[in-house]
Amino acid sequence: MKKTLQITGVLAGALFAQSALAQTVIPIQTANNALVLEVTKSNDLNIQYFGKKLADTAEYKLIGGVAKQSNDYTGQYNAAYTSSGSRNLLEPAISVTHADGNNSLDLKYVSHELKSGDNGTSVLSIKMKDPVYPFEVTLYYKVYPQQDVIEQWSTIKHSEKAPVILQKYASANLYLSAKKYYLTQYHGDWAKEMQPEETELVHGIKTIDTKLGTRANLFMPSVFMVSLDKPAAEDEGKVLYGGLEWSGNFKTDMEVDPINHLRLISGINNYASAYELKPGVEFTTPAFWFTYSEKGKGDASRKVHNWARNFKVMDGKGDRFTLLNNWEATYFDFNEQKLSELFKDTKKLGVDLFLLDDGWFANKYPRNDDHAGLGDWQENKKKLPNGIASLVKDAQSNGVKFGIWLEPEMVNPKSELYEKHPDWVIKEQKRDEYYFRNQLVLDLANPKVQDFVYSIVDDLFTKNPDVAYIKWDCNAVIYNAYSVHLKNKQSQFYVEYVRGLYNVLSRIRAKYPKVPMMLCSGGGGRVDYAALQYFTEFWPSDNTDPLERIYMQWQYSYFYPAITSSNHVTDWGKQPIKFRTDVAMMGKLGFDIVVSKLPAKDLEFCQSAIKNYNSLKDVIWHGDQYRLADPTAGDVASVLYVDAAKSSTVMFNYLVNNRYDSGNKSPIRLKGLDAGKRYKVTEINLYPGNNSALQQGKIYSGDFLMSIGVDPQVRKDRESVILEVKAI
Repeated sequence: MKKTLQITGVLAGALFAQSALAQTVIPIQTANNALVLEVTKSNDLNIQYFGKKLADTAEYKLIGGVAKQSNDYTGQYNAAYTSSGSRNLLEPAISVTHADGNNSLDLKYVSHELKSGDNGTSVLSIKMKDPVYPFEVTLYYKVYPQQDVIEQWSTIKHSEKAPVILQKYASANLYLSAKKYYLTQYHGDWAKEMQPEETELVHGIKTIDTKLGTRANLFMPSVFMVSLDKPAAEDEGKVLYGGLEWSGNFKTDMEVDPINHLRLISGINNYASAYELKPGVEFTTPAFWFTYSEKGKGDASRKVHNWARNFKVMDGKGDRFTLLNNWEATYFDFNEQKLSELFKDTKKLGVDLFLLDDGWFANKYPRNDDHAGLGDWQENKKKLPNGIASLVKDAQSNGVKFGIWLEPEMVNPKSELYEKHPDWVIKEQKRDEYYFRNQLVLDLANPKVQDFVYSIVDDLFTKNPDVAYIKWDCNAVIYNAYSVHLKNKQSQFYVEYVRGLYNVLSRIRAKYPKVPMMLCSGGGGRVDYAALQYFTEFWPSDNTDPLERIYMQWQYSYFYPAITSSNHVTDWGKQPIKFRTDVAMMGKLGFDIVVSKLPAKDLEFCQSAIKNYNSLKDVIWHGDQYRLADPTAGDVASVLYVDAAKSSTVMFNYLVNNRYDSGNKSPIRLKGLDAGKRYKVTEINLYPGNNSALQQGKIYSGDFLMSIGVDPQVRKDRESVILEVKAI
């Protein structure tokens, strides 16, 4: 006898307890996909299927009879949460050392429960226990049906007589079936973020991970995609996207098993992180999110964007400020008079907010370069004798808002904080100090340090309630990882640091729920969907060369919606101001330029572009994104944003090849329009004195634009072309 229980985004049941003789099939369904679990006669919990959902849910119970697991000696290859030390022979999701020193674990299904959530979501929990030890794991699957996204995590607890050591404690364990598997992963470094690599997965284990502690994505982000059978294209192919919601060390293992299935296990990196779990204490792993599409990479990314804006990103469906940053205009060399002139420039430019960057603080060891002052968050009396309050008032008198830079997790050895509290600093007591950007990291595993970091932000807002924006930076990785506070529990440090960070951010958001904050980390060193619950946007890279940014923003856009990407116009690169501004408009626009030194026509262009941006930003931020021309595959990059009504769209086109006669040689077909509507195509963001090479305002059907396309005439003398496509 088999019993089928349908688990969807709507509440389907309460508590189900099955006897050891029954087999229970549990389909976890989204709008288009299904993850099918089965409880065997011996109460093992296995994954029977993952892919496109079936029309008849009753047929899920038939899968086990045709999807044979030949040569699986263990019955564990397709386990829903693979334990170690018993009969499993492959990579585990969980590995423990019990209080008596035994390393074996065998998790058996006990029961499951489904609860409904907000906005059509649901959470399935499955309780599993070891029959020998009083040790249990509960698996959670949160379903976002309309977005085709599932989050998976686990809680671990026990009632043994003494602590148990968690050697590995993954969040998710998936099992995929295909002829071949192709992994797209990313690598990089400072100013070289999000460099893609696609390889076929072969037998054995492929691991993507980080051991940096902070700036976890510096060398390798946690996001990835896996194509099934063949490499997925933009609009065709089977592809899974995934990522861990964790801002510290992560690890994802991908193992092609002996019978050619792919086992995917992801969670906190267990490197140097064996965790002592006391009796009665519950350990919760971070969530691993994933989505699946059989319509290619574009469809998968739009699912993720929709999910992120609705459920994950701070104020994901809201508004954002455009801003002028002073960093490249002044670096550390500024005073109140210089800033007052920049406030006027901010108003002249036409943006919403002025952002004061690094260098405004510290007195005993003034912050005049990056060697001193971090940790001493008092206004520098020489630069700012009247304090932040005076700057806020001056900015407001010029009709703009005021924002400020902080790096509260860090400390310079040359600082009063380091002198007063050396025990608050992460460092080995008997070893040489190693610095990253001349600084060290504060020990957020220590509650006193958490209070201090929280107080930095709280004091700033208490004294200056009209501060409208925070840029939160994090420039150092963790060397010589050692916490004075944790004493003999050093293997828990990497976990407790991130928990401490989230505790601080939760407290800040509880008191200041609406203040926009940028998640910055020396570039894109820290971005994930756990952190973005506290931040409105992130900084993709310190490399703002617009040509480089086209490629980076293209790759980031697979996983993060445009509203989260802070793109600034700077003096990096050799391209004209129009090209730089047009590229930055594909996200949350900002400027980091010397406005007073702009030629008159450049200033006029920027002012006009900001007005255009303000009229189009809603569709850029909240619309569906379609990638039309891949910069890695031709001379031109082209990206389209379409609003929900398919009435307002904007198309960005860029030349990425400067060789002779490069450009688009044929029309570029649009996507996502209404075939029955008629659209007027107009080139915008023209540089003063230039005319469009197109017939302005020409009208086409949506069918024509998607079947034949439009010719933006991108070429050497038209390196950047933005088209507004509006339904009439």
